[in-house]
Amino acid sequence: MRSEENREALVQRNRTAGRTSAGARLALALCVTLGWAQTGQAVDTVAGMPPVVDARNLYSETAAGKFSPAVAGALERVYVPNRRSNDVSVIDPATMQVVDRSKVGINPQHIVPSWDLKTLWVTNNAERRADGSLTPIDPKTGKPGKSIPVDDPYNLYFTPDGRSAIVVAEARKRLDLRDPQTMALQSSLAVPQCAGINHADFSIDGRYAVFTCEFAGSLAKIDFVNRKVVGYLKLSKGGMPQDIRISPDGAVFYVADMHAGVFVIDGDGLREVGFIETGVGAHALYPSRDATKLYVVNRGSTKVYGPPRGKSSVSVIDFATRKVVATWPIPGGGSADMGHVSADGKLLWLSGRFDDVVYGIDTTTGEMRGIIKVGKEPHGLTVWPQPGRYSLGHTGNLR
Repeated sequence: MRSEENREALVQRNRTAGRTSAGARLALALCVTLGWAQTGQAVDTVAGMPPVVDARNLYSETAAGKFSPAVAGALERVYVPNRRSNDVSVIDPATMQVVDRSKVGINPQHIVPSWDLKTLWVTNNAERRADGSLTPIDPKTGKPGKSIPVDDPYNLYFTPDGRSAIVVAEARKRLDLRDPQTMALQSSLAVPQCAGINHADFSIDGRYAVFTCEFAGSLAKIDFVNRKVVGYLKLSKGGMPQDIRISPDGAVFYVADMHAGVFVIDGDGLREVGFIETGVGAHALYPSRDATKLYVVNRGSTKVYGPPRGKSSVSVIDFATRKVVATWPIPGGGSADMGHVSADGKLLWLSGRFDDVVYGIDTTTGEMRGIIKVGKEPHGLTVWPQPGRYSLGHTGNLR
């Protein structure tokens, strides 16, 4: 990333001088020799992490059509966890109809693809109770298996090398590292200043992750090489940070804050470098399949539990300019929450959390293509299968 910036600076200096000297040509040739070609300089990743194919676009392998052999035979479905009815609705995206519904644990929050893409995990955090669990779903049948008792699994991520699952124990202010297959506990990491720890994304090289602290109005940076908290950042005008996603070039992180908009964060230095105003209650973030746009889901309320038919919308940010280029209101109001982009990139699937529905939104026009009734309080739905080589967790942070 830094090498690419140096190369561009070198080219610009020579253009400004009004010449392309032999020295400049030699320097550019050297850049190519060193690996600064179309895909940028190779990224030095943590051991065991799959290589970054294109340093200018870490989402390059999640483009439409780039399916892993691991998802062969998976049913094309949208899996919706319904927090208050304690079940999962299964939607056939071809017909936009619910085709199955299965009971799971208490308070299912998110449907999370495993690192190896072979299992979908339902995070049942059993709020204010001691019987939290993770329920595995077989993507080839769409059916749940036996739940595994796990303490407070609000969300779930995976280390980039695939060796550990990261259970986000939100109420405990703790990250529990577990075996990614059996969920046996490996170790725990306390994050005491991160009240409401819930969402995260990893740096381009996999060395650290930035977590949002919903009830502290801040961020926490975690070094996953040395397994320690690096530091915290209090957001300047935020109050309830939610989802977080890294930019395609790995330069910055985007943080959705329900009380403000979208913060732009330098993860390496853990500092604010920008802010983008969006709609009411900025909540979730999803890159387009071509990695040129970022869909910001605005829930329509600044409260943890908002009303139905709020001023919900989707703001579309252009990654290149960091500006909002379109806004798509939910017709008649709504409560768009978590979801994901379809495998072909044509639909944005979102839960309507306080309206007990799921939305299917056309990513070209912003038009509503379908509103589907599901269970009570749908939350972090996922679309499956998705393109990509491995999953870092949440509703499908694939790379």
